Amino acid sequence: MEFLSELSRLAAAVCIAFICGKLISNLKLPSILGWLIAGMIMGPHAMDFLNEDILGASWFTTAESLLECCVGLMIGTELIWSDMKKAGPGIIVTTITESLGTFLVVSLVFGIIFYFSGIPIYLAFMFGGIALATAPAPSLSVVNEFKTKGPVTKTLIPMAALDDLVGALVFFLVIAFVSASISDSGVPVPVVLLPVFMPVFIGIFTGYIAGKLMRCAGNEELRLTIMLGMMLVSAGIGFAVNGFLHAKVLNFMLIGMSFSTVFSNMVTKRQLDSIMKTMNPVISFGLIVAILNLAAPLDYHLILGAGLYTAIYIISRAIGKYSGAYFGAAVTHSPDTVRKYLGFTLLPHSGVSLVFTGIAVSILQGPAPECAEIIQGTIAAAAVINEIIAVYMAKKGFEWAGELNEAGDELKYKYEAKGTAGA
Repeated sequence: MEFLSELSRLAAAVCIAFICGKLISNLKLPSILGWLIAGMIMGPHAMDFLNEDILGASWFTTAESLLECCVGLMIGTELIWSDMKKAGPGIIVTTITESLGTFLVVSLVFGIIFYFSGIPIYLAFMFGGIALATAPAPSLSVVNEFKTKGPVTKTLIPMAALDDLVGALVFFLVIAFVSASISDSGVPVPVVLLPVFMPVFIGIFTGYIAGKLMRCAGNEELRLTIMLGMMLVSAGIGFAVNGFLHAKVLNFMLIGMSFSTVFSNMVTKRQLDSIMKTMNPVISFGLIVAILNLAAPLDYHLILGAGLYTAIYIISRAIGKYSGAYFGAAVTHSPDTVRKYLGFTLLPHSGVSLVFTGIAVSILQGPAPECAEIIQGTIAAAAVINEIIAVYMAKKGFEWAGELNEAGDELKYKYEAKGTAGA
């Protein structure tokens, strides 16, 4: 009975978020803003409709991880090697400059502040490591809803996968060095690198098997069944690996991205189009659940209590993202719209930032509890404020680039969400 009650609450929450998204979209704003606001209002810090019992339930975390794998299909199926070769190394270079630029700007700003405040400098590097993270779901939901198409969209989609990898690598390396410096038992480097690359290895392995089997399948139904079955296998391996780790840090969206990238390059375009047309409603549903899971834990009270560190963090991160993306796009001679507006689409942050913050706090709580309090309060408040601003700015970035509603009927199966907030 308890499970059915929690399930019905989740279903009601999705419906409410859907309606809020529709209302927001009528104001020419992204539906995801409605989902975010609905999530915060229904979360534990407000109405407690989506309470901690639901958000922490094993069935919910399992289902949400599976849906993250599905959302990953939206990115991976765009990473077609023949198309990527045409783009050249520009996307990789821009990803690196955008990520490392953010790390350097945030670390430098907080390093100066902490130096004069008598706070350990290593905390500045932890802020920088957390700031790298970009949550792909919010910007992708704008792509979905407004059917964007153009150089910025074409650059953003593969960057969503690469950015997660670079961000996780830098963050966990920072955690390893900080852990080694403040405790007697540092984190071994292989353990640090495991959560970064394991999702990619899992996805590549299962994606290759899926692609081989799908090539031999005689009809569309069998290909879809094989894809779904192997995606469940991918997630199952991810759950097994998470069970051996102290914290559940594997990125299931990255598993889905890697998995779908491999099989997408092994089947024909027609076969891939057919699969994605069928999966589109599931991806749309997964986006809403992912955003609710991201928004519900956010405490709206933190907006009123946000301090100077929060404002500095939001501004320095935005400067790092924008300037890093601009520099990378400039040196690779990307189109002018990519230089000017790509940075705005990279601002969404909160889901991944909260995961990273939880890991950082667990490292700091024993040896440096005062630092744990600083980083937890700052990032938690920034997650609420930044996400609302960032979603709006992401939409404006696509608008200024002239890419809204450019996909049209040609890419309708990819960017039109059927029955969910116009997404």
